[in-house]
Amino acid sequence: YKLRDELSPNASIEDVLELVQWPVNKSNVLLVTHQPLIGDVIKKLLQIQISEVVIRKGSVWWLRSRNKENEEQTMLVTVQTPEML
Repeated sequence: YKLRDELSPNASIEDVLELVQWPVNKSNVLLVTHQPLIGDVIKKLLQIQISEVVIRKGSVWWLRSRNKENEEQTMLVTVQTPEML
């Protein structure tokens, strides 16, 4: 694993997305960071319109990007809580 400043609590959503090369990167990436950054990234990718997305500690969210009819889409594949892992 690599520790990166782009994943620190003071990082921006854009820093994270640039680091993982979203949505053009076709490789699997495991992103580990803290709230509220991870919640903000998921909120942006899934276009959630509430003020805050709370991500349970230790949970795993699997997101996938696809291009359908010339439009980038983010799909939520699954969410696993620590009890399910």
